Amino acid sequence: MSSSLLARLRALPADLAQPDNLLQTRQWDGPLCRVRLDNLGPDPVAVDDWVLFDGSLGISLDAAIYGEGFQMLAQTMGLWQAPEPVGRCPDADVYRITQDDGFHTIHNLLLVAHPEGWLLLAFASCGQFGGEFRLYPDGRLQILMRAEGRALQPGQHWQSEGLLCLTGPDREALLAALAGRISAEHGTLISPTQARPTGWCSWYHYYSEVSAEDIRENLTERGARFPALTYVQIDDGYQARMGDWLTPSAKFEQGVASLAAEIRTSGCEPALWVAPFIAEPGSRVFQDHPDWFVQGEDGLPLPAERVTYGGWRCTPWYVLDGTHPEVQAHLERSFRTLREQWGIHYFKLDANFWGAIHGGRFFDPAATRIQAYRRGMGAILAGAGEGAFLLGCNAPLWPSLGLVHGMRASDDVERSGPRFRQIARESFCRAWQNDRLWALDPDCVCLRDLSSQRAEPHDYEFHLAALVASGGMVLAGDRLQDLDEEQAAALHKLLALSAVRAPSARFDTMAFERGWVVLPSGGRLLCLFNWCDKPETVTVPAGGIDFWHETGVGEWLTLQGGQGRVISYS
Repeated sequence: MSSSLLARLRALPADLAQPDNLLQTRQWDGPLCRVRLDNLGPDPVAVDDWVLFDGSLGISLDAAIYGEGFQMLAQTMGLWQAPEPVGRCPDADVYRITQDDGFHTIHNLLLVAHPEGWLLLAFASCGQFGGEFRLYPDGRLQILMRAEGRALQPGQHWQSEGLLCLTGPDREALLAALAGRISAEHGTLISPTQARPTGWCSWYHYYSEVSAEDIRENLTERGARFPALTYVQIDDGYQARMGDWLTPSAKFEQGVASLAAEIRTSGCEPALWVAPFIAEPGSRVFQDHPDWFVQGEDGLPLPAERVTYGGWRCTPWYVLDGTHPEVQAHLERSFRTLREQWGIHYFKLDANFWGAIHGGRFFDPAATRIQAYRRGMGAILAGAGEGAFLLGCNAPLWPSLGLVHGMRASDDVERSGPRFRQIARESFCRAWQNDRLWALDPDCVCLRDLSSQRAEPHDYEFHLAALVASGGMVLAGDRLQDLDEEQAAALHKLLALSAVRAPSARFDTMAFERGWVVLPSGGRLLCLFNWCDKPETVTVPAGGIDFWHETGVGEWLTLQGGQGRVISYS
């Protein structure tokens, strides 16, 4: 079955409607396929959807699937004939990236279950084009490059991104092979011996209302109770306007540079939230340089909401054009200032998707949105310098390959059972990337209710167990002074796991009910999850100890609806 699947894939035709003057040539290197597209005619040819393969593989319409989204907030599960979004913001719906009509689009990575295991189809690179898989409810599959209407000149050719085609019984092994191929194509900015960042983040308690005094209060509490939190992350609210990242708001009237110096003096490191590609209309950068921004058909700066999701505050957002040489110089200069004059080396880069916005005109008309984003990110990397840590957030995933040190894997955390379960599923689906492509960020540890966000004790237990299973970075999101002894103890245990670089859990199935974390220092952690609303009794190996409370457990455990548990074994 497995070999016949791949044989059928190789036999699928390309775009039958392709003009005669365009020639496609498939070049196979073992399981990796690249397609060359030559323009043999006398005139330029505009290409939008460059179809590489088109047809049916004979896969059951009830086959379980997993598919990636173009941006962080989109993933797909469900069945081939009935795809279901995992998160709140599908690419084709909220972000309007594709215009799905009679098919469902998956970006860059498709997993399909079959009787002998899994079929993995994935693009191992993303340097010029975005890869798409169109799933039709009758079983038809189209694999294509999104060429965005760019012109292929006479006598010129394009090379597709590398398509990896694998089958096997072990899903984790297939994904590990993909990670290896991606690293070979793009490299990676993380080292297996590099400490995972830990810290405190201001956003999830104060949101945009944070002040310098709030930062100082938590800095003091961090020093007294949580010295293992390496960074203090000022997350939004410090800037005068979106886009003017070097100009402080009234709540930071002494400037962020002096506050960053206080943070360093305390024995901690400052970290800063920046949304490098966007600007609001009243910002100085937009007022002074409207020609730096992606343009609409009218030749004016394009408001993002015209073509995609418009943003969450201070809208309308306009988007800096990463293909513009002056924008590249501006980004490099800004981050060099933050590094050299403000002493900041850790940056949470948010709203990065907009750097790869579709539907606009770039300064370089031949560039795709992938190239625009990657050029802008290259300038940011150059400015941030050696030793920096860039965390991608709300980012285009595959276009970020090789350009960030860490990546948010999920939606924003919120203190509620449904959101805890949603972001856990998102993180578990992407756990294979952890310490291979980048350090995985499963978002912040939040253990205290807010007036507008309330969760039950079992919901917080699920959240904690999900953070253990996700692996990756650990950032606290509560006001540190509010954490009681039990909550503080749980945070300390998560930090200890991070310190030994505990890996993500390995789950046997994508139901994600039972996963094992193999600790580098010896021992194992069994992570159990009840995704249903009703209690469920499960069996576990003998000799287990509750990870949080260090009490013995029996071989039968009852998980409340929406509860998670972590059991330790020596």
